[in-house]
This record gives sequence, structure tokens and C-alpha cells, in this order.
Amino acid sequence: MTTFLYLTRRVLQAIVVIFIVTIVVFCLLHALPGGPARGILGPQASAQQLAAFNHDQGLDKPLPLQYVYYLGRLVHGDLGTSYTLNEPVAQLIVQRLPKTLVLTVLSAIVGLLLAIPLGMWQAVRRNKPVDYVATTLSFIAYSTPVYFLGLILVLVFSQLLPLFPPQAPQGDTLGQVFATPQGLVLPVVAGAASMVAVFSRYMRAATLENLSEDYVRTARAGGSRARSLLWRHVFRNSLTSVVAMLGYYVPVVFGGSLVVEQLFNYPGMGLLFWSAAQSSDYPVLLGCVLVIALATVVGTLLADIVQRIIDPRVKEGRS
Repeated sequence: MTTFLYLTRRVLQAIVVIFIVTIVVFCLLHALPGGPARGILGPQASAQQLAAFNHDQGLDKPLPLQYVYYLGRLVHGDLGTSYTLNEPVAQLIVQRLPKTLVLTVLSAIVGLLLAIPLGMWQAVRRNKPVDYVATTLSFIAYSTPVYFLGLILVLVFSQLLPLFPPQAPQGDTLGQVFATPQGLVLPVVAGAASMVAVFSRYMRAATLENLSEDYVRTARAGGSRARSLLWRHVFRNSLTSVVAMLGYYVPVVFGGSLVVEQLFNYPGMGLLFWSAAQSSDYPVLLGCVLVIALATVVGTLLADIVQRIIDPRVKEGRS
């Protein structure tokens, strides 16, 4: 299968998945107890208020027609209106999403910069004390809840050792967030910890697998230096599995950001989702769910494309 056909097929698959996601979100909206009107207006709304709301929002029409209207609004960027903040959901997400992306991207970069060399280092020293120690620490980091880890970081580095502020940078713009970069340290560390634990294990396994391949033994027999062989050949081939997992790890990263943002009071989409959940603001909740689902689909697609570039041997059956 040529690269063009492979990419075309993956893009079409992504479009189909996005279409299914819109159906699921639409069904979730209509699965609210008492319907969308009751969920949005609350249990105290009268029958007349419910009927007026359903008529204004087109909820008294057949479901297939409602879904068509829903798709039309999505195409125009209309995700509904928050009934607690009285602002368009799309506007709220546009304001908060860049700050969440900054936090998640920084966490991912820090996590990968630590996890990749750590995994390779463990593979080279397989079954040695340093490997066992690193493996134990990885399991501890992976099993520790993000909320608990964040509290420990605040207690140690904000209270016992006042090195960093306990609250993340505040402000409506990215400029205000970057104005106090020291406030990003603890949230980024909390978000990166699980990535280090997970991806170091993947990198270790991938490196061990490549070290046992025939091309490595042939290169060693030909006199190639171990360090050169490790970074020129094993490193690149081992990255394939790590890149493939990045796309699937997107929802985990966003889920972690929800906890991190709430803990450090970081004004991103995670905190928006948390506040909406506290007030049962369903339009905001479903809008965030839709954005996270779309990010997962796009992340998976990009991971597949990068994986294809890194390893052109990726076959149709493995996609």
C-alpha cells in the first residue's frame, strides 16, 4: 500500500469516527433525565417553560431532523450556550483550550524527554540493580493518583521548601500565563509523572526487542560501536511503538489535566469541565467531551502518520 493511499484511508477512517462521535454526543444530550430541557432548565421548571424551551431549540421535532440541525450548528462552531455563565460554549472552550494545550504539551515534552532515555538506559542495563530500581519507581509513579501526587508536590515544594507557588499562573491570555513561568513547574511535573512511568516501559521493551534483531548482531559483528549502533539504529526503530502510543494517550493526558487544573486552579479547559460538572452545566460538559473526543481522533491520526514516516514498513493490517 502506497503512502498516499495509506494516509487517505486513515483520514477517511478519522472522518467516520468523528461522525460517530457526534452521534454519541447527540445521544448523550437526549439521554439526560427528562430530556435536554429538564437537564438545562432544572427540576423546578414548569411544563410551559419546558414546552417553550423545546420549541425554541427545535427539540419538539423528530430526532433525525434534530440531529441534522445539530450537525449544522457544529459546522458553524455552535456548541450551545452555558446556562450558568450565559456565554457560548465554543467561546468558553476557545478561551480555555490554548492554556490546556500549553500545559499538556509541556507535560508531554518533559515526560518524553525523561522517559525515552530512561527506557533505553534500562534496556542496556537489563536485570541489573539500576533496572530494578527504575522499574519500581515507574510502577509507583504510574499507580499514584495524580491528585495525591499533586498534593505531595505542593506540600514539599511550596510549603516545606518554598521554591514554587502552590497555584498555577492566572489570567485569560497565554501572555499572562507565561508571565509567571515558575507557577507552571508543579502542574507540569504532576502531569508528566505518569507519562514517564508509561513511556519508559514502552521504550525499554521496544529497545530490548530491537537489540535482539539480526541487524544489530550483524552490525556488532562488523565492528560498529555500541553507542553509535544504539542511537543511529536502535533508537529510531524503537521510537515507532512510542509514537504509536502517543495518539492513544491523548484522552489520558486530557483526563489528567482535568485533575491537575482543578488542584492548581489553572484556568484551562479541565477546570472549566470541573466547574460545569459541579453546576450540571450540560452544554459545557458535552462541548468539552466533543472537543476531547475530536482531539483523540486527531491525535491518533497524527500518530499513525508520524509512525508511517518513521517506519514505512507499517502495513495495512497493522493500521
